[in-house]
Amino acid sequence: MDDKTNIPLTAAEMSGLWTQYMGDTIVVCMNSYFLEKVEDEEIRPIIEWTLDTAKENVSIMQELFQKENFPIPIGFTEQDVNTKAPRLFTDTFFLKHLSQLAVFAMTASCAALTVATRPDVISFHKRILNKGVELQDRTRDLMLKQGIYIKPPSIPIPKKIDFIEKQNYLTGFFGKKRSINSQEITHLYLNTLINVIGKELVTGFAQTAHNEEVKQYFLRGKELAQKYIDTFSNFLTKEDLPAPISSGSAVLNTTASVFSDKLMMFHVTAMVAAGIGYYGTALAASPRRDLGLKYISLIPEVALYVEDGANIMIKQGWMEEPPQAVDRDKLIQQ
Repeated sequence: MDDKTNIPLTAAEMSGLWTQYMGDTIVVCMNSYFLEKVEDEEIRPIIEWTLDTAKENVSIMQELFQKENFPIPIGFTEQDVNTKAPRLFTDTFFLKHLSQLAVFAMTASCAALTVATRPDVISFHKRILNKGVELQDRTRDLMLKQGIYIKPPSIPIPKKIDFIEKQNYLTGFFGKKRSINSQEITHLYLNTLINVIGKELVTGFAQTAHNEEVKQYFLRGKELAQKYIDTFSNFLTKEDLPAPISSGSAVLNTTASVFSDKLMMFHVTAMVAAGIGYYGTALAASPRRDLGLKYISLIPEVALYVEDGANIMIKQGWMEEPPQAVDRDKLIQQ
C-alpha cells in the first residue's frame, strides 16, 4: 500500500502547521511564565498540562518539518520570556486566558481539518482539537468550582414551534424592535467575553512594553476593547439580559519586562485577527439589521488595527514570513 504521508504538503497544510507552530511556541513561553508565578494549586496542574501539550505539539511539528525539508520556523523561544520577572497577572487571569486559548485551539483545528488531506496532518490536527476540548473542560470545571465562570444569559424555553411570518423580524432601526434571539444572544455574549479578556491582556502588555510605538498600539487596543465591550453589553442590557464583566483587576502593578515586544505584538494581532472571524460569524447569525450593521461597521476597524500591528512588526523586523507561492513574474524577469 502506498504511503500517503509521502505526498507533498498542500498550501493549506503548510499554512495550518506554520500557524500552529507559531502559536504553540507562544503558548510554551507564556505558560512557562504562568507556571513560575501561579499560586493557586488547583490552577497549577492545568498550566502544567497545557505547557506539556504545547511542547509535545512543537516536537511533533519539528519532526514533520524535518521530514519534509521544510525550514523550521523560528517562532518564539526562551529569549522572548523572562520567567523570573515579577508577577504581572492574577491566577484568575491565567485560568481565563487558558480557557480562551482552548477556544482558539478548537477553532483553528476545525478550520485546518476541513482542508487537510494527508493522514499524518489530519491526525495531528485531530490531536489539537481533542486537546482543545480537554483544556476547555478542565478550565470550565475549575471556574465553576471556584465560582468565577460567567455563564451565558438564560431565556425562557419556547412554549411552541413558530415560524417567521413578517419581514419586520429583520428590522432594528425604526419602529418596535423584536427581542433578540438565542443565536444573537450567544454571539453578543461571546464577543463581549473575548473583549473583556483581551482588554486585560493588552493592559498588562502596555504596562510592560519597551518600544513606545508598541505601547501606544496596546493602549489603542485597550480603548477598542472597551468600546466593543460597551457596544455588545448595551445590546444585552437593553433586553434585560446580563453581560459578561470583569471580575476585578486582573493586572498587577509591575512594569518590568516579562515578554518580548515581538511576542506580545504577534500574540495580540493573532487574537484580534481571529476576532474578525468571530464578528463575521456573528454577522451571519444576526438577522436583526441593527446588529448586523454594527458588526459590519466593526470589521473594517478591527482589520485596520491588525494591519497597523503588522506594519509595526515589519518595521521592527519581527514578522516571520509564512510559506508563499512562487513569484513567477520575478522568476521571469531574472
